[in-house]
Amino acid sequence: MLDPSIILNHKLVPKHEKISKKEAEELLKKYNLTKDQLPKINEDDPVVKAIKAKKGDILKITRKSLTAGEAVSYRIVY
Repeated sequence: MLDPSIILNHKLVPKHEKISKKEAEELLKKYNLTKDQLPKINEDDPVVKAIKAKKGDILKITRKSLTAGEAVSYRIVY
């Protein structure tokens, strides 16, 4: 397996971070969603393994955007 720092510091890999249970509840309530409605990310994804996320965790993904400056999306590990 690759060193996690190599994966996480690659210029094409956006910032991934696990959000807390409280943040997850607020996110789902704010957008009136259930966990099943979130986009999914596989638990075998190299970034998921690197940040030690588990099934059911929600990840906040922050990408650089030319138009918005920064774009945030969320995915659930399945």
